[in-house]
Amino acid sequence: MSITNSLPGRAAWAAAALAFAAVCTAQEPYPSKPIAMIVPFPPGGVADLTGRPVAAGMEKFLKQKIVVENKAGAGGGIGMAQVAKAKPDGYTVLMALSSISVIPEADKLLGRAPMYTLDQLSPIALISADPTILVVRAESPWKSVKEFVDDAKKRPGAISYSSSGIYGTLHVAMAMLGDAAGVSLHHVPYTGAGPAITALLGGHVDALATGPGTVIQHIKAGKLRALAGWGDKRIEALPDLPTLKELGYDAGVLHLVRVVRPGRHAAAGARRAAPRGAGNRQGPAVQGRDGDDRDAHLLPRRARVPEVLGQRREAARGRREENREGGREAPQVRAQAQELRVSLRGPAYGNAARPLRRGRGRGGR
Repeated sequence: MSITNSLPGRAAWAAAALAFAAVCTAQEPYPSKPIAMIVPFPPGGVADLTGRPVAAGMEKFLKQKIVVENKAGAGGGIGMAQVAKAKPDGYTVLMALSSISVIPEADKLLGRAPMYTLDQLSPIALISADPTILVVRAESPWKSVKEFVDDAKKRPGAISYSSSGIYGTLHVAMAMLGDAAGVSLHHVPYTGAGPAITALLGGHVDALATGPGTVIQHIKAGKLRALAGWGDKRIEALPDLPTLKELGYDAGVLHLVRVVRPGRHAAAGARRAAPRGAGNRQGPAVQGRDGDDRDAHLLPRRARVPEVLGQRREAARGRREENREGGREAPQVRAQAQELRVSLRGPAYGNAARPLRRGRGRGGR
C-alpha cells in the first residue's frame, strides 16, 4: 500500500507528498540550483512589479536564488508558451496575469494553433486581484467617463488607447467598455503595460486601462487622471474613483496575478472536491484587494498560503525568532518551505523535495 492510501482519501495527496518527502532519502536535493521566474511582459507592468518582490519572498523560504526573466511578446504568449513547454521539474515558474486564459481561446478564434493550452500549466498561488482602472493624461479634456464616452460617440475611432498586447487584460478591459458604452475606440497594442504607460505619458495615445499599482504614482504626481474602475467596489487607495458599474456600464475586469508552473497538477481536482478540513489543514486563502477570495477554485488549497510567498510574515517571523536555537527554524516555517517545494515540483517530485534539516547549520554537520 502506498503512503497516499494511508490517508483518508486521495484529496489528501499534498499532505501525503509532504510526509513522504520527510521520511525518504532525496535522490536530488531541491532546489539545488537557481529557479527561473518567467515574467511574460517587459519591466514596469503588473507582472514585473509583482513578480520581483514575490521572487524575493520565495528565496527566503527556498534558500535558493529566483532569477526573474522578462520574456515579452504576443501579449504575453511568448513567455507563457515557454513555461508551458518547460520541463516540470520545479526550476521554471511563471508570473501570469488574467490573459493566460484568454490567449489560447483568442488563437482558436483567429484560426491558428494555440501557442499553449491551459492543461499544460498548473497554478500554484493567487497573489493579487486588483480592479483595472481607466486613466488619461491630466491635461486631457475628459474629467469623467461621461465626457470620455460622449466624445467617443462624436468621433468614432478617434480616441486611442494603449494595451499590453492583443487580447491581453488591458485590451479586453477597453473592449468591454467600448461594447458596454456603444463606442468605437482605436487600439494601439504594445508588448506590455510598461511600454503602454510610457506611450500614454508621452502623448502617443489618449487612454489606458491598467492595474492601479502601475499608475498610482503618476496619478498622485498629477500626471495622469483616473476616470473609473472595472471592479465591483471602489479601490481603497482611490476612494473617490467610481466603478463603471456605478456609472451604469456592465463591464468588470480584475487584474489577477498568479504564480504558475509547467505540468498538469494531478491533485488539484481532488483537493477542489474535498470538503474543508478533509485529510489536511486548510491554509488561509490569498484575498483580493476588495476582500474576496478570487479564482480560488483554480488553485490547490494547500498552495494558497500567503506566508509561503512572503505575505503576512510578521506572525511567522515572531515565532521563528522565538524558536530559533543554534540555527534551528520554527516547525511551521519548515513546513511552509517544504510545502512550497512540493507545490513547485508537483506530486511526481514529492519524494525528491529536500526537507529542512533540524538543528543543522549551512555546513550540514
